[in-house]
Amino acid sequence: MNISSTSAVQAATFAAQSDTADNVNILVLKRALDLQATSATALLQALPQPALATEGSVGTKVNTFA
Repeated sequence: MNISSTSAVQAATFAAQSDTADNVNILVLKRALDLQATSATALLQALPQPALATEGSVGTKVNTFA
């Protein structure tokens, strides 16, 4: 009797293969997101800090910037 041709065995094999493929795809996605986060952080840190206002009514009372 050849059990490899039964639908239950084929379904179990397919499920195991798809779980492995899903795990690999998730791992690749996580690495890509980590790389993007690292790049975005580096770009934000490379921006110069704006000079603070020392006179006038705008920017001398509260130190905020976006």
